[in-house]
Amino acid sequence: MKPIELDNISKSYGKTKAVDRISFSVDEGEIFGLIGPDGAGKTTLFRILVTLLIPDNGEAKVLGLDCVKDFKKIRREVGYMPGRFSLYQDLSVEENLTFFATIFNTTIEENYDLIKEIYQQIEPFKTRPAGKLSGGMKQKLALCCALIHKPKVLFLDEPTTGVDAVSRKEFWEMLKRIREQGITILVSTPYMDEASLCDRVGLIQDGRLLSIDTPAKIIRKFPHRLLAVRSTETFRLINDLKTNSATNTVYPFGDFLHFTSKDDQFSADDLRNYLKTKAHQDIQIKEISPNIEDCFMDLMVEQNENSK
Repeated sequence: MKPIELDNISKSYGKTKAVDRISFSVDEGEIFGLIGPDGAGKTTLFRILVTLLIPDNGEAKVLGLDCVKDFKKIRREVGYMPGRFSLYQDLSVEENLTFFATIFNTTIEENYDLIKEIYQQIEPFKTRPAGKLSGGMKQKLALCCALIHKPKVLFLDEPTTGVDAVSRKEFWEMLKRIREQGITILVSTPYMDEASLCDRVGLIQDGRLLSIDTPAKIIRKFPHRLLAVRSTETFRLINDLKTNSATNTVYPFGDFLHFTSKDDQFSADDLRNYLKTKAHQDIQIKEISPNIEDCFMDLMVEQNENSK
């Protein structure tokens, strides 16, 4: 039995298909990341798994329990941190935590060891209303409330969205320590750089899974030569590359554009010669190694071509 199992799950809202035949499983003690942009279907999947939505088709199980038939049992065994801050804004930090402990027939003291490291960072503000906390502090309080009953599986829906870079880094360090307690973690994020912090990831777009594997293996499967390109006129450079029949993908990445070609023989020299015919100046081209975002963009192109 795996802590999380989905088999051919679909869910539509009217004519919009939010989730389309999704299947995957999560191993015990694993940090599994669902990586994709807003509207990809991540939140719908989470709501199905935490028994807040009923799928149109397929079967979802958490801890071997059916997400439709056994919803009451599942709710006692999992922790859930939704994407939007959903704690009681007028209650203090301490009051929120006490409230959630009481709901699960436990106390802060009983499971304090599990949340101690996180709670100590917000304890100086324990009398402050939750609505008055900073984004990072709200995030830590929500995580404490999701953990206070010592769940076996933790669902975190875009927990770092809108949080500063330092707080994001701290949060992921906390997740790794929580995982060491034997808790299985399913986390979603729109930030591609967070994929490398997961044991395995599922890349999701338009309700469909593009790929599931470890971040390293997904990167190793990248099928193209990747070039970083820059010239003095970035906007014109994008347009000229997009109109080139050899272009597969091109998109901004920092100061450079990341470029792949449909032709594996298309070299940096070929690209430079093309851009010279378009009168570009100060052309810089270098071959680079792909990252998860490059893989995601390539898989999106492949999906679009297959759906035509």
